[in-house]
This record gives sequence, C-alpha cells and structure tokens, in this order.
Amino acid sequence: MPSAVQDVAVPSSRRKPQAPTSSVSPARRRRTLQMLLVFVTVVLVINALVGERGLTETLRARKQHQELLTAIDRLKADNALLRDQARRLRSDPSTIEALARQELGLIKPGEMLFIVKDAKPAAGQ
Repeated sequence: MPSAVQDVAVPSSRRKPQAPTSSVSPARRRRTLQMLLVFVTVVLVINALVGERGLTETLRARKQHQELLTAIDRLKADNALLRDQARRLRSDPSTIEALARQELGLIKPGEMLFIVKDAKPAAGQ
C-alpha cells in the first residue's frame, strides 16, 4: 500500500476561531493602553491630594482638631477656676468680704475711706 496522506475533514466545531484582523497595530494599541493608564493614575493622584477625603482636607481637619483640643483644655481650666471661685463664695466669708469691698466699695465699721485723686500737671511746666 502506498503511503498517501489523506485529507481528513475537521468538523467546524473543533476549529480554532481566527481573530479578526484589525487595522490598529499592536504597538499603537499598547501605546493607547499606556496613555489610558497614565491618565487614570494622574486622576487618582489628584483626587488623593485635593479630593473630598484627600491629603489637603485631612491636614486641614487635623489642624482644626488640634485647635479644638486646645480650646477644650482652655475651657476646662476656666471651668475649674470658676468652680473653685463658686465654692469659695459659698463657704469662705473672707472671699465674700473681699468681693463686697471690691465691687460695692463697702468698708468695715471704724475704717476710714480715703479717695486719692491724681494731681493734674501745671500748664506752665
């Protein structure tokens, strides 16, 4: 028997689908993909810097947080002073007396009040 190559028909379901030939070269497609990646990266970096939750907003929020903490500490100290002053006014007679002398100009019996006025300089001197 002679050795002959026989053509065997391959069913159409087993054939590899051929990619459609496009007019865009692979280099141009790669370049377009690179440009798209660069654009997306730039947009993401800009958003990370100045977006709603970006770096500048985070720094501003941290600064505001620190200012608020400082204000809270100052108000706590003021509250402590006022609380101490209220306690002294309720329980310490000498504090009440000092406040009455200062605010109302009261004096004790037997004390003399001296009012000292500054002398105006003479016009000739």
